[in-house]
Amino acid sequence: MNEDVFDGFNVNIFLDEDGDYLAHFVEMPNVSAFSDTPEGALKELALAWKGVKESYQKHQEPIPKAPTRQEHEAPVNVPIDPQLYRALTHEALKSGMSLHAFVAQKLKSLTPGGS
Repeated sequence: MNEDVFDGFNVNIFLDEDGDYLAHFVEMPNVSAFSDTPEGALKELALAWKGVKESYQKHQEPIPKAPTRQEHEAPVNVPIDPQLYRALTHEALKSGMSLHAFVAQKLKSLTPGGS
């Protein structure tokens, strides 16, 4: 499968308790699909992602970009309390996101026009 199908998003595939393979974007766990094979789950995820992008376009909203593809002016290094770091890491893990993507999403929600 072409790497660019998922526009740089990281994909996680696992076998669920019902014996189905679930594929989802690490950075956006709500974009997911399942099948009885890992290959099938990837094909279904590609279709789901295509539908998500079409929906964004239909509603004239920007299509999300994978954190690795976003342009950054400069890195931001902020020293934080170890307890806060652990809490953020835990929340990011529960959300199925990298710590970087999770913190970026939190910061974006605090800016005017952020969601």
